Amino acid sequence: MSQADRLNPALQALALRRADDALVLGHRLSEWTGHAPMLEEEMALANLALDLIGQSRALYTLAAELEGAGRDEDALAYLRTEREYSNLLLLELPRGDFAVTIVRQFLYASFVDRWWRAGVASTDARLAAIAAKAEKETAYHVRHAAEWLIRLGDGTAESHDRAQHALDRLWAYTGEMFEPEDAALVAAGICADPPSLRAAWNQDVDAVLAAATLQRPRNGWMQTGGRQGQHTEHLGHMLAEMQHLQRSHPGAVW
Repeated sequence: MSQADRLNPALQALALRRADDALVLGHRLSEWTGHAPMLEEEMALANLALDLIGQSRALYTLAAELEGAGRDEDALAYLRTEREYSNLLLLELPRGDFAVTIVRQFLYASFVDRWWRAGVASTDARLAAIAAKAEKETAYHVRHAAEWLIRLGDGTAESHDRAQHALDRLWAYTGEMFEPEDAALVAAGICADPPSLRAAWNQDVDAVLAAATLQRPRNGWMQTGGRQGQHTEHLGHMLAEMQHLQRSHPGAVW
């Protein structure tokens, strides 16, 4: 058995994790359609959601190919149970107000943009190709969220308070982003190990928080479990809505 064959199960699990992250956050962002504070921002959030859903499709396709069990991207997105999802808990939390959306988007995008940037040099050509496209999108996601976070934090007293409250509430979910990837994948140069990105993420976050006049929360106990399929009640509600059509009409096609 070749090294690539030995690494296939770990690579498939990695692709599923990142696909689940992108799909779940993309769905949350799509919930702003018709509800955003202004038309231009509604279009911007919808485009961010489309970027993420596009990333999830590419990753689910890769995961299905590696699995070799006849499933496709739709089966992986719509026909798995809550416990089979391995997305970050941060991404499944309810949409919240606009400040919650922006803070979550900034914290996550600042991490995943660096992860995709490293992924461009992946020794797996398929993952490197996905990374090359995703990194261009996530670079904009970071810039968009950072600009809004500065506007909110350094804006009115109410916008500042809402941004600080969102930051305080979501901070305990950030530690899960830096849980290590499979050591064999990292050693083979297939992906970056998230702990190695933490120092750069801290610098990026601190710079924007300072410009936004927001106080960085203290690091303490961090929420975890999403990568192991242990989710909040919010994911189940989201999947019930998202998967309703596929499960009500099995095998339906456009």
